[in-house]
Amino acid sequence: MRVSLDLPGSPDRTRVVVAMSGGVDSSVVAGLLKESGYDVVGVTLQLYDHGEATHRKGACCAGQDIHDARRVAETLGIPHYVLDYEERFREAVIDPFAASYAAGETPVPCISCNQTVKFADLLGTAKRLGADALATGHYVRSEQHGNRRALYRPVDLDRDQSYFLFATTPAQLDFLRFPLGGMTKAETRGAARAFNLPIADKSDSQDICFVPSGGYADVIRKLNPGAAEPGHIVHIDGRVLGRHDGIINFTVGQRRGIGIALGQPLYVVHLDPEGRRVIVGPREALLTGRLHLRGVNWLGDIPLAEVPAGGIDILARVRSTRPPMPARLMVKDGKVVVDLAVGEAGVAPGQACVFYDGDGDGARVLGGGWIERSEHNAEAEIALGKLVSRDSAVAAL
Repeated sequence: MRVSLDLPGSPDRTRVVVAMSGGVDSSVVAGLLKESGYDVVGVTLQLYDHGEATHRKGACCAGQDIHDARRVAETLGIPHYVLDYEERFREAVIDPFAASYAAGETPVPCISCNQTVKFADLLGTAKRLGADALATGHYVRSEQHGNRRALYRPVDLDRDQSYFLFATTPAQLDFLRFPLGGMTKAETRGAARAFNLPIADKSDSQDICFVPSGGYADVIRKLNPGAAEPGHIVHIDGRVLGRHDGIINFTVGQRRGIGIALGQPLYVVHLDPEGRRVIVGPREALLTGRLHLRGVNWLGDIPLAEVPAGGIDILARVRSTRPPMPARLMVKDGKVVVDLAVGEAGVAPGQACVFYDGDGDGARVLGGGWIERSEHNAEAEIALGKLVSRDSAVAAL
């Protein structure tokens, strides 16, 4: 199967660096480009080495996966390099993740990794290697749109990774290529077998590669021991219901593991890091209608400054596992605000809100931003305002 990267010049005179994680997807990208006649160079980033994680099934960018990437490169007959990015990965991804989590947010480190280590640092390395493009195994599409490339959802919506790429800048998009955007996962597996790749049946990597046991709190404790300070569990109506061992053990929207029996389901509605309080309440208190964003990356045709006062209609996605839903984007005092047509439950600061112009195959990604804060329904917003504005000294007893 031959692919075209929409680049000037013949493939044999076009160098492409492939970011090879050791998994099926990026390995197939290398195979497809090699078969299509491109001058392919494989690069694998060593991002961490957490002992257990380096041999854990489903891990990526560590010991076994580096070995697998090297075997694939040998099978395909392409040069392969391993670059030590551990220090940079910790500085740009792991440490900010730990700080954000300790501050009561729910960060998405995979987006930060793409934004910094992969599409800034690795992209620069690819250019220094004389590459005309950097190709990855993400399930997303990019196509020429006017004088720039634009980002679109892939054919296989079950594998859509556009949520994790919202922070990709126009300049980066011009250099990046995503050969799997027009393929399904089943077709990718089939290609891996056709190329006789040793990883054809390898399991997919997990989203957060540097959490060996799947427990975020364990990682935060190691990186920031002071983050696990005890405090109170408080009902949104002001009642103190119990104690907790640290807000890092909770996320907004959580129901299980709160440790309070009240005769009705309780959900984590808000985390108050300054007062060390976990604020809980009924599910309806979770509903969020308005999002205030920071760090917005805009990929639309008109500048954000030219968005009409009444806003524009978009579709918004606040979780990678949910489809884009109707919303309205507005710019108020230079800040982006998104009003959701239907309230979402469990939206937390630190998550991403990604914008689209549609909800199906080929829908264009218009950008996105990080959720700085959200507004709940009126009753819950008033109750939270009263709680958070109180003197938190009582909660710290």
